[in-house]
Amino acid sequence: MIASVLIEYNVKSLDKTFDYLVPNKLINKIKVGNKVLVPFGKVFVEGFVLKVSNNIDTSFELKEIKDIVESDFYLKEDLLELGKYMQEKTLSNLISCYQIMLPKALKASVNSNVNRKHISYVKLNNKINIDEYINKNLRKKKEIEIINILKSGEKLKKDLSCSALNNLVKNNIVGVILKEINREVSYLEEENKSIILTKEQDLALNSIINEKDNSVFLLHGVTGSGKTEIYIRLIEYYLSLHKTAILLVPEISLTPQIVSRFKNVFKGSVAVLHSRLSDGEKYDEYRKIMNNEVSVVVGARSAIFAPLSNIGVIIVDECQSATYKQESTPKYNGIDMAIERSRLHNAKCILGSATPLLEQYARAVKGIYKLVELKSRVSKNMPVIKLVDMNDEVKKRNFIISSELDKEIRKCLMSNEQVILLLNRRGYSTFISCSNCGYVYKCPNCDISLIYHKSSNNLTCHYCGYQKHMNNICPQCHENAIKDLGLGTEKLEELIKSKYNARVLRMDADTTSRKGSYEKLIDEFSKHNYDILIGTQMISKGLNFKDVTLVGIINIDASLAMPDFRSSERTFELLLQTAGRTARFEKTGKVIIQTYNKDNYVFKYLLSNSYISFYNAEMNFRKKLKYIPYYNLIVIKITSASYEEASSEAKKVYDYLSNTLNDNFIILGPSLARIFKLKNKFNFSIIIKYKYEENLFEVLKNIRDNYKSNKVLIDIDINPINML
Repeated sequence: MIASVLIEYNVKSLDKTFDYLVPNKLINKIKVGNKVLVPFGKVFVEGFVLKVSNNIDTSFELKEIKDIVESDFYLKEDLLELGKYMQEKTLSNLISCYQIMLPKALKASVNSNVNRKHISYVKLNNKINIDEYINKNLRKKKEIEIINILKSGEKLKKDLSCSALNNLVKNNIVGVILKEINREVSYLEEENKSIILTKEQDLALNSIINEKDNSVFLLHGVTGSGKTEIYIRLIEYYLSLHKTAILLVPEISLTPQIVSRFKNVFKGSVAVLHSRLSDGEKYDEYRKIMNNEVSVVVGARSAIFAPLSNIGVIIVDECQSATYKQESTPKYNGIDMAIERSRLHNAKCILGSATPLLEQYARAVKGIYKLVELKSRVSKNMPVIKLVDMNDEVKKRNFIISSELDKEIRKCLMSNEQVILLLNRRGYSTFISCSNCGYVYKCPNCDISLIYHKSSNNLTCHYCGYQKHMNNICPQCHENAIKDLGLGTEKLEELIKSKYNARVLRMDADTTSRKGSYEKLIDEFSKHNYDILIGTQMISKGLNFKDVTLVGIINIDASLAMPDFRSSERTFELLLQTAGRTARFEKTGKVIIQTYNKDNYVFKYLLSNSYISFYNAEMNFRKKLKYIPYYNLIVIKITSASYEEASSEAKKVYDYLSNTLNDNFIILGPSLARIFKLKNKFNFSIIIKYKYEENLFEVLKNIRDNYKSNKVLIDIDINPINML
């Protein structure tokens, strides 16, 4: 028997299968999708079996497979097909597409110490005459006590652990048994309330279930319209048909509240996969899925590769989220993978959002997706949104908190209600400058200013992690004139604590870095142990707090000013989603948005809570400027440690594209990337706009396959979500 193996090396010249003989000991064990250990040159490497055949070519000698690695795990047939689809969509090597599907502990070439977890039990040795031992050792009271306890059956060793037990084990009177257990993912237990669907929810649910075609649905529902309850009912329906389900949620929205909701409904039938789990927890969750112990998987982007069988429905919540696009190779879009995997299983795929991406809503309007709408909140309460012109406020010397927001915060605190304040910038100050000579602290590795974190008194680069201790003496003019400028969540927290008699909680990447801290902070705020929650965009989605009646948005203009054609769309989505954190229950809510650009059209449509009006206006701009969804985009990034090398090779790539592609393609660049220097590498970019592929992908493959310079990296991103 021969097995065709794709080896672990992520090199284009080795992106193919190599044939190996299957030894007799593995013939009845090996199957397509297995991870195996094989000789390659003078070393042993891991790889995946993609084909098994009995046709042996005797014209040349084949090496044997050494062993199967983790025989309990293998890539199922649909995932092997999905990997090939990903390879075509992203122009990546096939092995990188398969590697991304596995948890760290199972990836080929990854040295991990993750092992199966065991717990020790003790039991009496039935082959020994226990009564005889007792009669001979009447003075050993503790040992006799343990023996009498164990007569009723095995017990946890840790409950009886002592020198007497150790002596019984040593004398073979008691045996130790190791039992394998799973590392259980903790969640908040709550009462599983019976929820009656509204008429609108019921219509939406039935329209999806009764649709005969297993196509893609866009569930467009305002914040608080009860999309999560529809997801639960859909999953219950498909479980009743003995099928399985996947729910994808952006990492930022995968809150303990969401996990608890599904864990409390589906009990032990749910596996959870996200980045905050330890490697061991991910390993155990993956094993439960592989062994068909669960029927529902809830997780972030990579959960789309969960090895479930017989999938009935795949749901992508908050489908507008940029985090569904992988930023490193392979640069796949989780939504593309969800749609393709649902096709492979003949399953339904549901995309849900209050603010879908323009291209997603455009596909629904065209009939490519089936549009299902929820136009009303379950609570019937919509928050009142008010715009505050900060140009007027600065004249009153209100630079951070406007008089209107100040008044509303005090009113909430007097009423024992809670407040959420959004500032999408962590740290204390966004840059540090010398007031004498103008010197600005910058990262030596990146073309970016350092962020000041007061809690550690460090200047930090949020891109490469470089840190420098803060010093008030300017390194350029040597004057004691260093000033911290700009506003981050840490400085806002300090200001709010000094301004109000309130319990203040901050949630950002700094305060939630420790395991369990994210869950703890949310639990504390939901129990009303704090009055004001300050945070970055991680507090904008997936959270439900019954006492929150005010949301304040600080410095939203920074989001509008981002040099990205999606900046208006992202700002509209962030504002609408954050506004949705209030008035979700019986209490009414208010949203105060502070801006220096009150005439921006984004605010016009936000105040009327009209996604459709925003969609129509933004689509008009996109059409004129030839952006998605009217044109597809490809960004080619040219990176090198040498500025001259990067510049020269970028020009060569541009010339090749210009000479090979016709006038139907718009080629822009090469230009300096927005962050020109990153991690000591210089970056240039070329943008291609096009309607039809024609020969484009062949041209891109030629660039990828034939690029000879080892000093320059070429990165191709097809329809990027982030242009920065």
